[in-house]
Amino acid sequence: MTLSAPFESRVMEIEKDWIDYNGHLNMAYYNVLFDRCSDDAYEIMGLGPDYARERRLTIYTAEVHVCYVRELHLGDKVTATFQLLDHDAKRLRAYQEIRHVDGWLAATSESLSLHVDMSGPKVAPFPADVMEKVEAMRAAHAALPMPERAGRAIAIKHKA
Repeated sequence: MTLSAPFESRVMEIEKDWIDYNGHLNMAYYNVLFDRCSDDAYEIMGLGPDYARERRLTIYTAEVHVCYVRELHLGDKVTATFQLLDHDAKRLRAYQEIRHVDGWLAATSESLSLHVDMSGPKVAPFPADVMEKVEAMRAAHAALPMPERAGRAIAIKHKA
């Protein structure tokens, strides 16, 4: 199986109901776009809806840091990317970007996700067959540079 590096979503269009009273994409819907992309990437790693339904194992988001870089508006068409930065037996760290189809950056997201046994629910190790797919995606993404915007922290820098 050939994995793209990074994974890139299908083209998605900004919908009317997503526009806020400021006339641009409401902040919550950037997360919808990121989520649609990550769902497709998770499916490649064997972590999709069938996995949750049949094996009662799934992915929960533990933490997300979104940076809103440039406004999106009604009718804009975008793609999102998913780069697996790191993983261990129970967690995935990913970096995503939303880009307008013209190429400019609209937003970034960095997330930490947990593999969860829904019978608890409790954090649990990935099964071997899934870990193999996670490792394959990580290997495909390992040659990519660490994104400049990854690892950012929120802070107010005060002048001395």
